[in-house]
Amino acid sequence: MSTPPAERKPLPFVANFAAGAIAGISEILTFYPLDVVSNLSVYCYGGHLETGKSKQGVIGSFKTIIKEEGFGRLYRGLLPPLLMEAPKRATKFAANDFWGKRFLTLSGEQKMTQKLAIATGCAAGATESFVVVPFELVKIKSDKSSTFKGPMDVVSQVVKKEGLLGLYAGMEATMWRHLWWNGGYFGCIFQVRALLPKPETNKARLMNDLIAGTIGGLVGTAINTPFDVSDKKPVVKSRIQGASKVPGVVPKYNWTYPALVTIFREEGPAALYKGFVPKVLRLAPGGGVLLLVVEFTLNIFRQALGPPYI
Repeated sequence: MSTPPAERKPLPFVANFAAGAIAGISEILTFYPLDVVSNLSVYCYGGHLETGKSKQGVIGSFKTIIKEEGFGRLYRGLLPPLLMEAPKRATKFAANDFWGKRFLTLSGEQKMTQKLAIATGCAAGATESFVVVPFELVKIKSDKSSTFKGPMDVVSQVVKKEGLLGLYAGMEATMWRHLWWNGGYFGCIFQVRALLPKPETNKARLMNDLIAGTIGGLVGTAINTPFDVSDKKPVVKSRIQGASKVPGVVPKYNWTYPALVTIFREEGPAALYKGFVPKVLRLAPGGGVLLLVVEFTLNIFRQALGPPYI
C-alpha cells in the first residue's frame, strides 16, 4: 500500500546522488553519437577539407561514419565526457534535492512553489559549477593548445604556474552559466508539471517527465546561452578560461557581465546567441532524458526501500 504523497518520507541524499549519476551516464550514452557526428560533419564531411566529400545531413553523416569507420567510431573518446557527466549530473540532482529541503524549511512553506523551484535550481546550479570547472578548464586548454601532452599535463602546468586555485579560472562565469540553466530548468519543470494532466499510470508519469524535462532544457538553454560557448566562437565562459595570464596585464575578458557588455558592443547582440540552435537541439531532449531517468531510478529506490518512501 502506498503512503500518501504528503506523508511520504523523502529519499536519502545518496539516492538522489546515485539517480543523477545514472541519468548523466544514460544521457551521454544516448546523445554522444550525435555529438560525434555533429563535430565530424563540420570538420570532416563538410566539403571544406581535402576529403572531397559534399555536405551531408545528420542521417547521411551517420551512414558515412559507420560505413567507413565502423559503429565504434560513434563512441570514440567517450571516457572523458562520461567521467565528467556522471559526477556533474549527480551533483545537479542531489543538490537540487538538498537545497529544496533547506528552502522549504527556511520559507516555512509546506509544498514547493514556483519561486522556490527557481531558487532551488539556481542554488543547485551554483553547487554543480564547483564540480564542473576543473574538468572544463582542462578540456578548453587542451583543445586550444597543442603544447600540452594530455589532460594531466594541463593540470600539472596550471597548478605549477597558478596554484590549485588556477584550476578554478572561469569559476565566476561557469557559476552564472549553471545557475541560470538550472534555475530555468527546474523552475520550468515545476510549472510544466502543474499544467500537464495528472498522470494516472507510470507510463503517463514518465511521459510527463520527458515533456517537462525537454521544455525545461529548452528554457534553460535560452537563458544561459550568452554565458556559454557557441559552435564556432566562444561567448563568455571559454574566453575567460582560455585566456593566458600575463603579469601586469588585465585580461580583456575577466568578469562575466563586463565581458557580455564588451561582446555586445563589439560584435552585436547576435554574437551572444551564436550556436544556439545546435545547442538547444542537443540540450532540450537531453534535459528530458535526464529527468525521465532520474525519476525512473528514484521510483525504483522507493519500491526497494518500501513504505514510508513509496
